[in-house]
Parts: sequence; structure tokens; C-alpha cells
Amino acid sequence: MTINAAISELASLLGERLTTSKSDRDIHGRSEVYYQPMPPDAVAYPETTEEVSALVEICARHDCPVVPWGTGTSLEGHALAAKGGVTVDFQRMNAVLQINDEDMDVRVQPGITRIALNEELRATGLFFSVDPGANASIGGMASTRASGTTTVRYGTMAQNVMGLEVVLADGRIIRTGSRARKTSAGYDLTQLFVGSEGTLGLITELTLKLQGQPEAVSAGICAFPDMHSAVNCVMTTIQMGLPMARIEFVDAATAQAFNTYSGTDTFPALPHLLVEFHGSEAAVAEQAERFGELVEDYGGSGFKSATRAEERNALWKLRHDGYYAILQAFKGYTAMSTDICVPISQLADAVTQAQKDIADSPLDGPILGHVGDGNFHAILMIDPDKPEDLREAKRLADRMVERALDAGGTVTGEHGVGMGKMKYMTREHGDAWSVMADIKRSFDPQNILNPGKMVQIN
Repeated sequence: MTINAAISELASLLGERLTTSKSDRDIHGRSEVYYQPMPPDAVAYPETTEEVSALVEICARHDCPVVPWGTGTSLEGHALAAKGGVTVDFQRMNAVLQINDEDMDVRVQPGITRIALNEELRATGLFFSVDPGANASIGGMASTRASGTTTVRYGTMAQNVMGLEVVLADGRIIRTGSRARKTSAGYDLTQLFVGSEGTLGLITELTLKLQGQPEAVSAGICAFPDMHSAVNCVMTTIQMGLPMARIEFVDAATAQAFNTYSGTDTFPALPHLLVEFHGSEAAVAEQAERFGELVEDYGGSGFKSATRAEERNALWKLRHDGYYAILQAFKGYTAMSTDICVPISQLADAVTQAQKDIADSPLDGPILGHVGDGNFHAILMIDPDKPEDLREAKRLADRMVERALDAGGTVTGEHGVGMGKMKYMTREHGDAWSVMADIKRSFDPQNILNPGKMVQIN
């Protein structure tokens, strides 16, 4: 490996858009959670697919690792330079290339964020539906197969990415998929790259499915006496086929953190559901009324729908800021965010058992999640000066994972594998994990693309 030689050639290619400054390297060596800093040797800021191709070709010749970077909001260490090398920051590749409003699709570069994309789309009456909360880059969202608050209605990135442009480990540029809504032409390479976390290629362009802005939107919150009642209400709502656009859960500790963070008393110190309905005026009113009846059936209270955009936006801003609200409530602490997903019938048991484990532990761990699709998170708080806290957090996470897998679920519903979930992959996938490693070797025989993530390459 001759990283310095690669950096020298890249400086000739990119000029000032290749930096080895400590400040840039430090920024790209940090994560949102408990991982120690892992700065790269250099940071590149390409502006075109051709530059990315040339960059990767240079790095391949020098056996230099290449790590893609969107906005750095991933939670499993995906964008850390675990083996050093060059971080490729896509912030300058952030354009909307083509809006096809009649076909309800759009072509974008990977560095554009979801909020910026939806601002560009506002005048068309269309929107991009995947909403993980953080203002993540679209390329990063595709690379981790992200989902979020609207998944219960509109699907994950897997259902909303129609095609890709990708730079492979040898510098070749390929296109996958098309703008057609279905195809039977060959292997589905689009879905292979979606969720591959930059280990098979660098995404330089995406074609995305769009949705029409609904005629009417209604949102609301309601409190429950306990977690089991709230989660059972979710299960019944989903099983009845009530068409929710969003249905989110927060426990009492998270509700209190919301109040402190926002300086309001919106949330009593109880578990809550946050919901949203999309459709016609009549349909939304009917859905909200039926959901209110279910809330009462499960002992909930305080449900009322809000149709004014200002009220809805304030509600979802609180939910999107949930992670940061919790961190503020535990100043000086860092966090491990768990991410299991289970079949909807197993959700109540998974949540209540996780709550019991945390209550029996010395750690705090507020729980929240996208419960409409069986996905929830425990935010396990860790004192960075106490190694025993991290050990205990990992023990609690292990227990949640084991229960999720026993219930027919998965170790990660949306965060991805990165470095943090690799130890569970054999348990979930068995020999299929070694097949994933074979695919990685086929695409990247030198193991230069985001090494140390997703699969184990000896």
C-alpha cells in the first residue's frame, strides 16, 4: 500500500480540492456515536463522475483505501476511514440533474440532501418520500438503504431508487436500472448497490421515484399509560390496514427530553404515538377518526388531529431532533443507538423486554422508533470516561439482537451494518454472509472500497 503516492497523484488531478489538512481530516474522522476518531490520510472533493473514476483508478493502482462521505450522519461507523486512505466527500456533487414531473421521477447527484431535494421539487407538486430524520445526503441514504418516518406508507430507499450511476473499484463507470417502472432484464444491480455501504462501488448519480403531494395532511399525538398499550395500538392499526403515512413511538424519557429540548410542555411524561395521515380531505378525516377510536380502546388519551402545516412541522421537527434532544438531556455522554426490526406481531414483546433489560441495567436508554414497520431504537447512554458503560451497552444491544433474530427479525432495520453490526451477520445470514464476501471480492478484489465494513475480507 502506497497511500502517499496515491495522494501525490490525486493532488495533480484535483488541485486544492484534495486536502491533507488536520482540520479536514479530523472532521471526516468523526461519527455521530461512540466510535473513536478514525481520520483519513486525505479528503477529496470531486465535482464530476469522471473525476471520481480517475480518483478511484489512481487509488486502485496504489492499493489505497477509498471511503465515501455524504454528510456524516450514519450511526454504525460507515464513513470512518478504518484502514486510512482517502475520503471522497460528495458535497460538491449536489445538483438536481433532471426532473421528469409527468413520469414522477428525478435524476440527482449523490451529495444533495433530502431537504434540499424537496425544496427543489416544491413547485412541481411532487416530493421525495424517504425521511430518516437527519438531513442526510441522497447518496448516503441509498448506500445504507435508509428508511424513516414515512416508510410505513411509501417504502424504504430500496423501493424508491430506480437506477444508479456507479464507479467501480477499477474506475469503470456503469449504469444500472432505468426510468421504467419495472424490468426483467438481467440481474438487479440497482438493488445490489443500494445498501452496499460503498463497499462495491461509489454512487455518482441516482434516479429516484417521486410521490404527489397529498391533497390533505393531518397529524397528531396521543399519550398512553404504558409502552405495551401504545405498541399494541400500533399493531392493531397496521393489521386493520389503516393507511398511515407515519406512525412513530417515543417512551416517557424521550417525551421528557422533547419538552426540555423545545422549551415546551407538549408531551406529558408518558409513552406517546405520533401519527400522520395523507389523502383526500374526506379520507384523512375518516382515518383520523378511526385511529382516535383505537387510541381510546387501548387506554390512550389526548388525541387530536392538526391540519395546519405549522403545527405539523413543529411536531415532526421534535421527532427528527429526538436523538439530539436525548443527547442534550444527558450532557457529557455519548450514545449507542440500537436498530432492531421485528415482525409487527412481535413488536410489543420486543419493546417491553428491551425496556425491562434497560431498567435492570445501570444505564439509561430512552426508546423511540418507526414502529409502524416494526423498527425501534434504544439510545443507550455511555459515559465516555467509563469503559464499563460501553461494555454494558454492548451487552444490552446483544440481548435485543438475539431476541429480534429469534422472532424472525433483523439486526438492523435502517442504520445498516457498517462496523458496529458485523459481529451479528453470521447469526442472521449464516453461509449467506460468506456469499456476500464473495460478491465483494468479485467487485473489489483489492478490498479498497470502504474496507472494514459490511463483510469480513481476510
